[in-house]
Amino acid sequence: MSQRLNYIQQSPELFKKFFELSNLLKDCAIEESIRDLVSIRASQLNGCAFCLDMHVKEAHIHGERELRLHHIAAWRESTLFAPRERAALAWTEVLTRLPEHGVPDEVYERVRTQFSEKELSDLTFEVMAINGWNRANVAFRTVPGSSDKLLGLDKANLA
Repeated sequence: MSQRLNYIQQSPELFKKFFELSNLLKDCAIEESIRDLVSIRASQLNGCAFCLDMHVKEAHIHGERELRLHHIAAWRESTLFAPRERAALAWTEVLTRLPEHGVPDEVYERVRTQFSEKELSDLTFEVMAINGWNRANVAFRTVPGSSDKLLGLDKANLA
């Protein structure tokens, strides 16, 4: 696979603003454990190896159980996720895949039983952000693990 351009170097101001959005999300109404699940699931769906690698390591550092990390891809069949986590994963999937006729009412209603309006808005921004990162890193084939030291992900001891 050939090396592609470094989008961070080519568009530093845009990268900085997008990174600021991601940092703001750390203080949003959605708990860290759900943000980790959302980032991992969207990265799986989008085939983003860089982001998947990064967010699995972050979740590990945050104390996520290993078995749950393995079950994210099969969350519907797994008994390891609470209703709120299931709703977040369903919302992540529907916004990442965007069905032809939009978000079904059934999915929206299920998610609304688990999240306040503010939380659902914040969750939506979380999904938007990870999908943006996925698209940039897939487009430019960012190498998984290439920023571990810079991001402190070497602490996960998952090399």
